[in-house]
Amino acid sequence: MSAGSDQARGWGFAAPALLWTLAFFVVPFVVMGAMSLATLDGRTLVWGLHLDNYAELASKAYLARAIFVSLEITLTVTVVSILLAYPLAWIIAFRVPQRWQRLALLLAILPFWTSYVVRSYAWLLVLAREGVVNQTMLGLGLISEPLTLANTRFATVTGFVHFFVMLLTLTIYANLVQLSPNYRRAAMDLGASAFQTFRHVILPLTLPGIMTGAFLTFVLCIGDYITPQILGGNTELTVPQVIMVQLGRRADFPLAAALAIVLMGIVTLAYLAMARWLRLDRL
Repeated sequence: MSAGSDQARGWGFAAPALLWTLAFFVVPFVVMGAMSLATLDGRTLVWGLHLDNYAELASKAYLARAIFVSLEITLTVTVVSILLAYPLAWIIAFRVPQRWQRLALLLAILPFWTSYVVRSYAWLLVLAREGVVNQTMLGLGLISEPLTLANTRFATVTGFVHFFVMLLTLTIYANLVQLSPNYRRAAMDLGASAFQTFRHVILPLTLPGIMTGAFLTFVLCIGDYITPQILGGNTELTVPQVIMVQLGRRADFPLAAALAIVLMGIVTLAYLAMARWLRLDRL
């Protein structure tokens, strides 16, 4: 078989994936980029190369505030999820007997079996003034009146962390179980303490799992609309919520497209910052 026919056969195998990417990613992205440079004249869409929408993002405080709120919530969720997921993954990998590890992982991913909307409303009920948390603290005498927990940033972060801790646990666990016990033994033989072994040996070797989970958490969290809408109570708007406002109430498609482009730019910067660790073949 000639090299030309091999190349044609390779293109034939790749063509469906390339066409799918072109139709459902490249073309929509180009249209969205062009839309972000258009303007509205009343209800009429005027195509052109205008930067008015991006200037509006910088000049209007509520738009800039939405970007900062999204970043603050996303970074908080990512950090808290890592701090909770790493010990859980460690326990499953090194403290749970191997024959029970699959069951432990199954229990860890149970939240994925529940609808995203259902989980959010469940947390809304738990954190409500008459919910489980307030009633328990009132019963124990820790508080004298119910706290406002629902419809706050705390509620939004709690709902996100509940979901993403499980995702990070899986990616970190995948790295931990691949580590040879000889690494720890060698470090101990060389006089390293348990903390030094973790800091200089275990942690660097598990960074790919941490960063992969952190990146997935960042992408899914910053682009999520449901959880902030249900648990946040519109007390402070995130970028996805502002985009929905522009689309649903004002029909300002150019401004919504500009916000979406900024959101994609933030995600791209996050990827570039973590790219050195995002190698799936190391998981």
